[in-house]
Amino acid sequence: MDLAFIPSPSTGVVHLGPIPLRGYAFCIIIGVFIAVWLGNKRWVQRGGQSGTVADIAVWAVPFGLVGGRLYHVITTYEPYFGAGGDPIKAFYVWEGGLGIWGAIALGAVGAWIGCRRRGIPLPAYADAVAPGIALAQAMGRWGNWFNQELYGRPTDVPWALKITSDPSIGRVGGTYHPTFLYESLWCIGVAILVIWADRRFKLGHGRAFALYVASYCAGRAWIEYMRVDEAHHILGLRLNVWTALIVLVLAVVYMVLSAKRSPGREAVVEPAAVEQETADADDADTEGADAEDSDVADDAPEKAAPKAAGSEDSGDTAAAGTADKPAGAGEKKP
Repeated sequence: MDLAFIPSPSTGVVHLGPIPLRGYAFCIIIGVFIAVWLGNKRWVQRGGQSGTVADIAVWAVPFGLVGGRLYHVITTYEPYFGAGGDPIKAFYVWEGGLGIWGAIALGAVGAWIGCRRRGIPLPAYADAVAPGIALAQAMGRWGNWFNQELYGRPTDVPWALKITSDPSIGRVGGTYHPTFLYESLWCIGVAILVIWADRRFKLGHGRAFALYVASYCAGRAWIEYMRVDEAHHILGLRLNVWTALIVLVLAVVYMVLSAKRSPGREAVVEPAAVEQETADADDADTEGADAEDSDVADDAPEKAAPKAAGSEDSGDTAAAGTADKPAGAGEKKP
């Protein structure tokens, strides 16, 4: 008898009249907002303009969604293009199935396009949004909970996930390791690690993003190993385990080479922000000079007035002295 477990929702969708509100999509949307909000704060702290992260996200997010779906469909093609598969369901994103590897890869292409249009270096942008992406993943994993998918091996631990039976999709009821929860908590830890390391070591030139990738892959490898859903295997390991290990090595290599080639952090991340600051400073100097000139002009009559008064007083004094002098005073006697 299970004394404790994490219950699964009875349904992953709630209908608001004719409009379906799907938990999976809701989690992804919240994750995107978190990533943009935190990324914007970090971008401004690095010297960029507020709103730039959101503008580039307009390119990155759609590319990321397409890339994530493509990776899932390509690596798990049987339900769509295998025997008895339905190709149309490849477009059913709300049913789950977004590969983070494809989402990051193609999302980076979209971000590159957005950065290029604004004259911004992509590595600097990636460093700013890295912790936000980790938090977005942490939120997105709860979409798997709504869909009752991607859980781990059977277990009776107190935090086990209760899965309901569904013969139509071959789902067997029971209690399993909540790998969605493990990965969500791991991603939160990754975000905290990147923020701390970035402040401590002043990471730049894409190294904060590389740290996010490496640390995420380290956790994804063992979490992926626990899952029991259908997957392709290579040399006895799931495909995503191999992907995580390879990407982990590449991220570490990049961090080492980048630190040698470009130590420190970028002095300027957004040229437009520097130009705006310079223009604002010039405007402030001009306004200060105008105010100073105005003060000098206002003080001039006040400074001139005492002189005029002094001259008039001298004249009056001289006149008074002449008037008071007795007649003939000062004249030589014959």
